[in-house]
Amino acid sequence: MSATRRLPVRFPSPDPDLLPLPVTHQAVVLEEYRDEMDHMNVMWYAYLFAEATRQMFIDLGLTAEYFTSHSAGSFMLECHTRYVAEVRVGDNLAVRTRILGRTAKRVHAMHFMIRTDDNRLAATLEIICTHVDMATRRTSPFHETVANSIDAVLAAHSGLNWQAPVCGVMES
Repeated sequence: MSATRRLPVRFPSPDPDLLPLPVTHQAVVLEEYRDEMDHMNVMWYAYLFAEATRQMFIDLGLTAEYFTSHSAGSFMLECHTRYVAEVRVGDNLAVRTRILGRTAKRVHAMHFMIRTDDNRLAATLEIICTHVDMATRRTSPFHETVANSIDAVLAAHSGLNWQAPVCGVMES
């Protein structure tokens, strides 16, 4: 039998205060989200986190109008999901988002899915997305207004008194 390794601690105890982070999506877990284990199927985590990512983009200035007028887009390069607490039909959820870093072309963020009825962290999703020139389908730098917007949010989030529980293998 192979040796077991201890998983890294996800958060210091008690859990950090997520309230300063913007809510990027809210939902009630619907009956159709239920799987044969009687909880929310993993595909719905992906869907709800995708909706949060869409709102994060809008909040940063990466709107449909921006993408059209700049012939730009965004591709997800990496993602890592952690399932922390079970989510079941009828649970009220909120996703809050923290910007962790950026380069000229990429943004590194983490979503926190919270069961709002008991304020319990249910899951996290760490992502790296890249800005794309849709004409060439190659990565390209963020427009200055978007870069400034990301920097402003990053500065605010960097002031939080807790470290994000990153997976440790992604770099922005």
